[in-house]
Amino acid sequence: MRRLVVGAVVAGGLVLTGCSSDGGSPPAAVQSGASALASAAKSAANSFASSASSAAASAAASAEAAASSALASVKGGLDAKDDVTLGGVVTDSDGKSSVPLTVTNKTSQPYKYTIEVSFEDSSGKFLDAAVVTVPEVAAGGTAQATAKSNRKLEGTVTAKVGSALRY
Repeated sequence: MRRLVVGAVVAGGLVLTGCSSDGGSPPAAVQSGASALASAAKSAANSFASSASSAAASAAASAEAAASSALASVKGGLDAKDDVTLGGVVTDSDGKSSVPLTVTNKTSQPYKYTIEVSFEDSSGKFLDAAVVTVPEVAAGGTAQATAKSNRKLEGTVTAKVGSALRY
């Protein structure tokens, strides 16, 4: 897509280079060429933006599918969403979002946990998902972990526990 924009700009420059500098109005062909150049650049930019949006949606869908697959692989897991609390979302030095989580095992025996964390924008639109596996948490104990987005997320990002299983 960038090649199209660059090509359009170069072609437009070549058209304008061929113009005389007699101080008069540019010939109609040059005006028409400049108009076509602007139109092509705008079209290319819109197409590039649409492609970027589509790629982001595809990445989000892929992350969601991977999270669902990881949870489905847990056999005999019990719902443990109430055992997980999230801290505030921060942007790491690599530009990805992360959120600390605390797992509290309220039972009388040790369990492992697999937790899906969903990252959303301020309007609640799904952006990304991460799955965190917490090794055995002692009976009545707590454990800390961090969920990190798979890619850079733009704007205000919030997180919520999508699913949590103990097993």
